[in-house]
Order: sequence, then C-alpha cells, then structure tokens
Amino acid sequence: MQPNNKQYSQMVKKLSPPSPKLKDCICAFLVGGLICTLGQLLLELYSTCLALDEERAKVLVTVSLIYLSALLTALKLFSKIAKFAGAGTLVPITGFANAVVSPAIEFKAEGFVLGVGAKIFTIAGPVIMYGTIASVLYGFIYWITTLF
Repeated sequence: MQPNNKQYSQMVKKLSPPSPKLKDCICAFLVGGLICTLGQLLLELYSTCLALDEERAKVLVTVSLIYLSALLTALKLFSKIAKFAGAGTLVPITGFANAVVSPAIEFKAEGFVLGVGAKIFTIAGPVIMYGTIASVLYGFIYWITTLF
C-alpha cells in the first residue's frame, strides 16, 4: 500500500533532520560577503596598481571572479565551499561560472566535442536563452513606451 501525499509528507518530516537555518543564513551571508569583498578589493587593486579607468577595472574584476570560480570548480574546491556556504556562493557571477564549468568537467571523459562542448551549457543554457529573450522583450517594451 502506497501512502497518500499527507502521509508521505509526515514521513519525510519525521525522518528528515532539522535544518540549522540560522547557521545556514550566517554562513551564506559571510561567504557571499567575502566574495563581494574580494570583488571590491580586486577593483581597488586594478584601479590603483594597474592605473586602469573604472570601466576597464570592472571588466577585469568580472573576468577574475569568473576565472577563480572556474578554477575552484576544476580543483573540486568550489563544491566544498558551497557545501559550507549554501546560497552564499550563488553571488551571480561565481555561481554562474560554476554552473557552466561543472557539467563540462563531468563529461570531459567523453571528449572535447561530445563531452565538454555538448554539455558545457546543460545548466547555464536555459538561463542564457531565457535571459536573452527577456532582455529583448523588456527592451522592446521600453522602446515602445519611450516613443510616446
């Protein structure tokens, strides 16, 4: 006999360990804050030490954070940080870089074309597609509303 939805929910609730929500929130806040602080430190470093204008320094910060996230993912360290930090690693650029690199690494044994090339956008592909469609739609709506 299979349990109904209510019975199943009660079983799951009874057997699942309680989640330490406060600890999870603090860890996510701290790690997310550290990632953002690293970004700000890199911005200051690139602006002062390399004497770059703000726009170029911001681009270099973005590239640096993507590279560090991809490197940490390849070294299997990003998942350990994510296990500790939870949502704190989802600071958009680092989480997105991890989402792109993870499937590519997982399927590298299948080769560069059918493995890495085919699987690299498994997770990130829908995000890119819907983000592009949404931005075109919002841009069109903005354009229409500014004509009048």
